[in-house]
Amino acid sequence: MAVVVRLFAAAREAVGASEVSVAAGSVVQVCDELESLVPAERRPRVAAVLALSSLLSGGVRYRAADHAVIPDGSVVDVLPPFAGG
Repeated sequence: MAVVVRLFAAAREAVGASEVSVAAGSVVQVCDELESLVPAERRPRVAAVLALSSLLSGGVRYRAADHAVIPDGSVVDVLPPFAGG
């Protein structure tokens, strides 16, 4: 059981990949899995980026603290806030 997580901008930089596969579960569990992919010293940065990001899956917007379940086989896009004009 897994979901594909696509990471953009600061999320991609923090995790060090543009796409990863993690265990399916709640949004919180998916975020915990993402944090576990990086060395311990980088986990606070990943957590900070996730806390500010929108997570999109199946046309629904989630926050990192949500307990909604992301079904097996889903794609989750992690979109940090973007700057610019």
